[in-house]
Amino acid sequence: MKFAICNETFAELNWPDERVFDYVAQCGYEGIEIAPFTIGDDVRTITSDKTVQLRRLAEDSGISIAGLHWILSNREELLLTSSENETRKSTAAYLKSLARWCRELGGDVMVFGSPKQRNRPREMSMQQGFQNAVATLQDVIPVLEETQVILAMEPLATWETNFLLTAEDALKLTRVLDSEYVRIMLDCKAMWAMETLSISEVIQRYRNDFVHFHANDPNLLGPGFGELEFEPIFAALDEINYDRWVSVEVFDYTPGPERIAKESIDYMRRCLPA
Repeated sequence: MKFAICNETFAELNWPDERVFDYVAQCGYEGIEIAPFTIGDDVRTITSDKTVQLRRLAEDSGISIAGLHWILSNREELLLTSSENETRKSTAAYLKSLARWCRELGGDVMVFGSPKQRNRPREMSMQQGFQNAVATLQDVIPVLEETQVILAMEPLATWETNFLLTAEDALKLTRVLDSEYVRIMLDCKAMWAMETLSISEVIQRYRNDFVHFHANDPNLLGPGFGELEFEPIFAALDEINYDRWVSVEVFDYTPGPERIAKESIDYMRRCLPA
């Protein structure tokens, strides 16, 4: 497995991209995960020069751009589960642009978290929301296949969203879509909140289905900053021979970005099986 960290962790520092990449590499991470809103309000307006520069700066620092997350977080007009055909088309079109940008950066995965942009309207049934999501994503699959970028659907807790709450929910969606480029991912805080199994058991059960992993504590800080024990989590990942990204994603930056980045990876390394 490879360690990455999400770039918005460093937003409050206002560091230039190269300093962020250098610090991430110095901590020992092999990759960084990009939240598009940290680069531009609309991915379609990010210039080719900026994209080339980002990829080159990461490579110069010795790290890879793993992929994207928070992919729709500032696009309030988009909605995965919309009953409006035009909204679904607009959402699909933006996801296609994101996939192309992700590939240009050298990444191969886009995490679909973005809880507000997938919520079912209050009056909509779960079944209708599911059907609308399928319709939206079916339109995106040809571009995912063209770019070879995986859209990884992220289960989230009920206080974040009302759609795709467990790994099984997300898996049902991917099975209907039946594409190797629409898969699921796992997030520690969400598993802790929503799954009836332990995190290690979820890893085992969905070993053939998930392609990305977010490491965090239920307290919204990084690994090792709370009570969640990661030794059994990394033992389970090791047992299934997981060889993709384990990416640190936090939501509480109180300890400071530098401390979060350094102590998270140091703790994770201590948790790795001997």
